[in-house]
Order: sequence, then C-alpha cells, then structure tokens
Amino acid sequence: MRFVCLIYNSADTDGTLSPAEGDELVRAHFRYDEELERNGIMIHSDALEGPDSASVLRVRQGVLSSTDGPYVETKEHLAGIYIIEAADLEEARKVVAGIPSVRFGAIELRPVRILTLPP
Repeated sequence: MRFVCLIYNSADTDGTLSPAEGDELVRAHFRYDEELERNGIMIHSDALEGPDSASVLRVRQGVLSSTDGPYVETKEHLAGIYIIEAADLEEARKVVAGIPSVRFGAIELRPVRILTLPP
C-alpha cells in the first residue's frame, strides 16, 4: 500500500531550534531517508518552503484566480512530505514514528486512494 506522510510544523516552534539543532534535524532526515531507501520503503520525500511562499489557485466559472500566501490563519503549516510503500497501516505507522520531524510537529498519515478510469 502507498501512503503519504504530511509533515506539519507548529508556527509556535518554527525558528526556535538553534542552528546546530536545525542542522542535526536535517542530518537525521537524510539518515532516515537513506535507511528507508535501502529497505525499499521510500518512494519520495521533500521539505517545503514556508507558508509565505505558497499560492492557492482556483478556477471558478472558467476564471483562474491566485492568492499568495500565507493564506490561512493556523498554528501549523505543511512543511514536508514523504511518500512511502508499506504492507499495511501498522507498518506505515512504524515508519512515521521514525521520521525525525515527528518530535517537533505532527505527521498526518494518509493512504493513497488508487483511482481507475471509469468505463
């Protein structure tokens, strides 16, 4: 089964890590990513720029509109993603428990829904 792991950081804690702590968190992510790749679990991972760099796009009645970020008032923002392959939800939870950012924020684990083209 394929899962998406959405990493959320708290706006209250953003910027509170020292440079050394931030560097160690990045190194920990790279080490964990390599482990997941070796075990055939990792499909893809990326960190995201902050919410102030986001845009929200919509098409309504054929007209495209764009709103630049930050666009929502929230204490947490999407900071990164992992896309993994796991046998089941329990295995996926174990993978998420090892993602270094889980110690500082929250990670939403969501199964990927496989769509098929309707007849």
